[in-house]
Amino acid sequence: MIRGGHIDLAILGGMEVSQRGDLANYMIPGKLVKGMGGAMDLVSGAKSIVVVMEHTNKHGESKVKKECTLPLTGRAVVNKLITELGVFKFENGEMFLVELMQGVSLEELKAKTEAEFKIRLKGV
Repeated sequence: MIRGGHIDLAILGGMEVSQRGDLANYMIPGKLVKGMGGAMDLVSGAKSIVVVMEHTNKHGESKVKKECTLPLTGRAVVNKLITELGVFKFENGEMFLVELMQGVSLEELKAKTEAEFKIRLKGV
């Protein structure tokens, strides 16, 4: 199903996402890895990729990066990123903020985001 291109949408967790839509979600160097699983197949075979993850790591550092620092699962594969702070879409190698979560200010989101993005909020 996946390799045949029959999957319209895949929703994955992520460890890091870059401003170009690169995804790192299968390993942290130095940690035991049992394998990459089907994530690489999913990101190459599904028509649309949505990543759901926390915006920062346990140290408060952004997981929404200019460049991923962890090994990549796929380059420029993410179509939409959803975090507890906002929703981003990726088009033509650019990242757009399309929604702020309730109670989150634009200033807070910018302070917790390493990646550069454009704003495409309704009403802004």
